[in-house]
Amino acid sequence: MSNKCANCCGAVSQDKAVYGYDNKILLMGNPNVGKSVVFSAMTGVHVMSANYAGTTVGYTHANMVLGDQTYHLIDVPGTYSLQASSQAEAVAVEFMHSGAKGVICVLDATNLTRNLNLAFEVLSFGIPVVFALNLNDVAKRKGIVVDVDKLSQLLGAPVIPTVAVNGTGLFQLKVALQAQMEKSASPISAPATNQECWEQAAQMVSQCVSHTQQAPKLIDRLGDAMIKSWPGLPLAILLMLVSLVLIVFGGKALRVVAFIPMVSLITGFFSSFIGGLGLPTLLENILIGEYGIFIIGFEWPFGLILPYVALFYLVFTFLEDCGILPRMAVLFDNVMRKMGVQGGSFISLMMGFGCAVPAIIGTRSATTQKERIIITSMVCFAVPCISQSGAMITLLASQSIWLLLAMFALAFSIIFTVGYVTGKLLRGTVDPIVIEIPNLLLPEKKAYGKKFWVRMKGFFVEAEGPMLLAVVMASVAKESGLLDMAAVWLEPLISGWLGLPEEAVLFLLLGVVRREMAVAPLLALDLTALQLFVGGTVALLYLPCISVFGVIAKEFNTKVAIAIGVGTFVTALFLGGLINQIGLSF
Repeated sequence: MSNKCANCCGAVSQDKAVYGYDNKILLMGNPNVGKSVVFSAMTGVHVMSANYAGTTVGYTHANMVLGDQTYHLIDVPGTYSLQASSQAEAVAVEFMHSGAKGVICVLDATNLTRNLNLAFEVLSFGIPVVFALNLNDVAKRKGIVVDVDKLSQLLGAPVIPTVAVNGTGLFQLKVALQAQMEKSASPISAPATNQECWEQAAQMVSQCVSHTQQAPKLIDRLGDAMIKSWPGLPLAILLMLVSLVLIVFGGKALRVVAFIPMVSLITGFFSSFIGGLGLPTLLENILIGEYGIFIIGFEWPFGLILPYVALFYLVFTFLEDCGILPRMAVLFDNVMRKMGVQGGSFISLMMGFGCAVPAIIGTRSATTQKERIIITSMVCFAVPCISQSGAMITLLASQSIWLLLAMFALAFSIIFTVGYVTGKLLRGTVDPIVIEIPNLLLPEKKAYGKKFWVRMKGFFVEAEGPMLLAVVMASVAKESGLLDMAAVWLEPLISGWLGLPEEAVLFLLLGVVRREMAVAPLLALDLTALQLFVGGTVALLYLPCISVFGVIAKEFNTKVAIAIGVGTFVTALFLGGLINQIGLSF
């Protein structure tokens, strides 16, 4: 089993040597039980946690101190059992077989019957185990009362009630784990069949779980309603529209009110300072000229893209932490089926609007290779990352909101077509949707803020470097004359086929580094509505970022990466030119 990590999602760096550590403690549990929050609180390392399966598809690890000993706490991928049906679950199985000093098994107090299946299997390994009975606040809200002492007696291991998001019970969990590890543990036989497992779990729950008589809270009624066609579909569509409005118009407002004035001050300072140094003309133009490093190096990443990135992560993190995305996956299963995949893949597509890299890594939770390649192709062809979306919004919405809506419609059509065609070309099957529907929750402020900050920090680390590289390339190409040479050489393609001015050649050159940098140069040109749409179409479909190529080659193979790259490149130029030719005929 390969050791892979969603680093761009804020996960901790990983090392194959961690398999061989003698003093490792495993953090186990079903998806959506709060494992990653427990991990963060117990180690001080902030990793991504989310209310849907597939977020932690590799593993993360960090040091944890118990008494005077330091251990390696490993946040193992969420799994329903140790009979692996996906790559994510296979990692969990391998860790259990690799040996450990102890196990923290996190249980969901609101759905104990389902969680006990994994608990029985973990106990069968004879490793010291402590159970964290998490989500007690939600259980109380739903009128669920768990007799912790009785459950502990039935399992033969300590059970500590916790509310991980606010730290309740985590100190007691550490104390119990330390005490348990000082004892010798014996394997406990797990039920032989699934039927016996469910029967034993149900019997155990009947002895230690009771319910109080109370009406369901509004948030629980809303959560139940959002997995039904009515009113779930209208609510989901409304949420998506509201989210789009917040990102588009909120981002424009942020640009005008805060980011553009700030960038103007910064670029003005550098223009005055560098301009007064008396540098050679060529060097001065590279630094503060039309494509100056200290001009567009601030204007493009910060004044153009950052406002939309910030708002997207605010909105996406809210939907994620509330448990809304899995409900959308269920509601849109029929639509996704027509694209050749099941509804659970809707989550990977949504992740792609943040960044293609975690979306591709997230496909590990899919149960077939065919579905993984289909989703990866759909993301790479026409799901714009948030940086590219921000640039696209600025490019098209400034001319007309209808141009932007037309681009979204085109992107959806391409996503649908790519999914359908790829599904027909590839051999294999796509399994039916099997997805965890977590409790509908209001995000805990501290955890929400941490996740937002980790994502923003990830954006600065992962995206800003390549953007600045593209800015340097643009400046050097402009001042060295390479840009003019490329414009002449590519004139039949740029002006003849695509109908763009010669200066637009820069967007093809910079798009090789990052897709959003294919959009930025078009902003400086005086383009017609048709030219804007053609340029936006090419930028939407253009080559995936270099980092995306690397991830595809690692997750699948080089042949798949090249095939997707060639496909996006050819489709971008062909469709862009076709739209131009059709537009000119009217």
